[in-house]
Amino acid sequence: MASTMLLITLLHVLILISLRPPSAAALLTRQSSDLFRAYIGAEFNGVKFSDVPINPGVEFHFILSFAIDYTADGSSSTDGHFNVFWDTDNLSPAQVAAIKHSKKNVRVALSLGGDVVGNGNAYFKPYSIDSWVSNAVKSLTQIIREYNLDGIDIDYEHFSADPDTFAECIGRLVTTLKNQGVISFASIAPFDDDQVQMHYHALWDKYGNIIDYVNFQFYAYDSSTTVSQFLSYFEKQSSNYPGGKLLASFSTDSSSGGLTPAKGFFSACRTLKKQGKLPGIFVWSADDSMKYGFRYERTSQLLLASSPS
Repeated sequence: MASTMLLITLLHVLILISLRPPSAAALLTRQSSDLFRAYIGAEFNGVKFSDVPINPGVEFHFILSFAIDYTADGSSSTDGHFNVFWDTDNLSPAQVAAIKHSKKNVRVALSLGGDVVGNGNAYFKPYSIDSWVSNAVKSLTQIIREYNLDGIDIDYEHFSADPDTFAECIGRLVTTLKNQGVISFASIAPFDDDQVQMHYHALWDKYGNIIDYVNFQFYAYDSSTTVSQFLSYFEKQSSNYPGGKLLASFSTDSSSGGLTPAKGFFSACRTLKKQGKLPGIFVWSADDSMKYGFRYERTSQLLLASSPS
């Protein structure tokens, strides 16, 4: 009888444990994912989607770079009328369709803004919030549907508008595109610069709930960055974008800094993965990686697809 009562008590305890809400640590681990993202098309060097190795064990996002609200010659801003500025000869609507058909784990997005256009910087320069949003929704919907894209990335780096205007314009744009079923995800791509962070923090504070990923440009830090510094920067930016899926990043171009694969980037990522803090990795850019045979893309995806150890 005593042994029966003990068994019943133990069963009750096990049931209660199973009904308890998961711990914060468990939730964080569950939020870890296997997302790999690659910017592509900005340098017009002939790179194609099919050139880039794609591991079937990850979720893979190509990000076309860039769509910019400037005239086609890059001479002046257009208040939200976006034009395509990526390599359309090699990254056409037909090629988007082909890669998505052949690789079922691939999604394709476009990035807005970027650093430069024509002979100068690409500025966020709305005439008014209402006109910019109206024009942006119309022009981007046309591009997204023509190319059968899945999402957008916000990569403005220069501003002729205050943070609140930026937040309202981008927030309304993403909200409208999602509500109308034009896109299924959105990301932002800030870096550690006071003006840049002011604008993206304003956006995050008001519209962070509609932003799916934070493509933080860790390669904008100094080239002397160590593994321990990178991990510290990652923690800092996680607190700057609370609740966001912050992606680790590296660059394969010759001018960026940050923690490179040669100096310990993947070691840092393995540490984050063990801690359940690595939603994914992105690279700037596939164009630059072609000369390396995309070896860092392969390593990134193998790391993401593997079990934490």
